[in-house]
Amino acid sequence: MLSPIEWSDGRLRLLDQTRLPEAEVWLDITTVDQIAEAIRTLRVRGAPLIGIAAAYGLALAAGGSTAESPRQLLIELRRAADELSATRPTAVNISWALRRVLEVAQGAPDVESMRSAVLDEARRIHEEQIEADRRLGRAGAELLPDPAVVLTHCNTGALATGGSGTALGVIRAAVEQRKRVRVIATETRPLLQGARLTAWELARDGIDCTLIVDSAAGAIMRRGDIDAVIVGADRIAANGDTANKIGTYPLALLAREHGVPFYVAAPAS
Repeated sequence: MLSPIEWSDGRLRLLDQTRLPEAEVWLDITTVDQIAEAIRTLRVRGAPLIGIAAAYGLALAAGGSTAESPRQLLIELRRAADELSATRPTAVNISWALRRVLEVAQGAPDVESMRSAVLDEARRIHEEQIEADRRLGRAGAELLPDPAVVLTHCNTGALATGGSGTALGVIRAAVEQRKRVRVIATETRPLLQGARLTAWELARDGIDCTLIVDSAAGAIMRRGDIDAVIVGADRIAANGDTANKIGTYPLALLAREHGVPFYVAAPAS
């Protein structure tokens, strides 16, 4: 399975999502400024994935620091965290991941221990997301009939999470369970994450996918061609209200009108 983010030899490699689907271009990231720019310009995107990228950004800051005391290194890490937080202020996974990394850094007794703790925590966040996607996928796959036609919006796959994905992770798990799944992907204007990224991921996996313009979803549901709608989430409130990519709300209304189950797939973070 595709992994759009890799840590290797003290640097971060990112798949440049702005170049897809025309070309697979990898970025070698060695500084906090570079990872901040990648997040700001959507070269890396998706709520869980940018949280992972931000955590690795602090590992880059720690590894490149010349600080001689834990106190000085912690000051530098907090400065780097402020820079990364400012890239996408509404992206909850960034602040969540940065808080986790800073908390483990505060308990380190010396500079080398702090560097190790920061990198270990970033890796842990990444590994936890991969496992969360697996569990989320298995749970969601149980909700899908066989056969199933699933409509999804935006991009919620490996390119968004670094694992198997949230909504796409459910679809992948259903396929692994030998369910016969077809996907209807909306183009997702204005940045076309569905057309550029979701369709590309599913084609790469050999999963049957049809791309539609956003405005066609209602007509397809009215014909009775959709068995479920599955989307991801940018943020979920305590009462269950969900904020997600523009265009999600009318899909929810259409699903309710036509009696189509509507699911939000998201990690606890």
